[in-house]
Amino acid sequence: MEIALSLDELRKLSLWSADCAERALPLYEAVAPDDPRPRDAIEAAREFGAGGNRTKAIRTAAWGALKAAGEVDDPAAEAAARAAVAAAGSAYLHPLAAATQVKHIIGAAQYAAYSHELAGRDPDAIVDWAIKRVPPVVRDVLRRYPDGTPGRSRLGELHRQLETALRQPSPS
Repeated sequence: MEIALSLDELRKLSLWSADCAERALPLYEAVAPDDPRPRDAIEAAREFGAGGNRTKAIRTAAWGALKAAGEVDDPAAEAAARAAVAAAGSAYLHPLAAATQVKHIIGAAQYAAYSHELAGRDPDAIVDWAIKRVPPVVRDVLRRYPDGTPGRSRLGELHRQLETALRQPSPS
């Protein structure tokens, strides 16, 4: 079964994901100040969100940020780079009614919160920030998908926390 997704919905998701990932970017840049790959991935998501086309450049930027995550020797910085990967990947949310797609919706916020936790900061501050700033259309998109499959790790707990909150109606 396919889920209807408009380009406008994907753009709004990408902008929110980029905003979430950017909250963790300083944790990466503090460890690898000369490596632009996570920032490039976030910027690629922003460009798409601002009306750009979904091009190979977004995927290339996402792969670059993923490679950066694997090359850094700091867990918080690695998670921050993975938040950037998720931001760029949000432009390619598949319209498949599969639980696995939920990670493409909340991944940037989830990894940003995790990076803060790994750095000894409050992950709930990032979770709360993401929930307060999520566009209603992103909540709407998430509700079209079946419940995600977050796993049993701490990262999975952050996934559950975000997914549960974002499936709720927007506060008035």
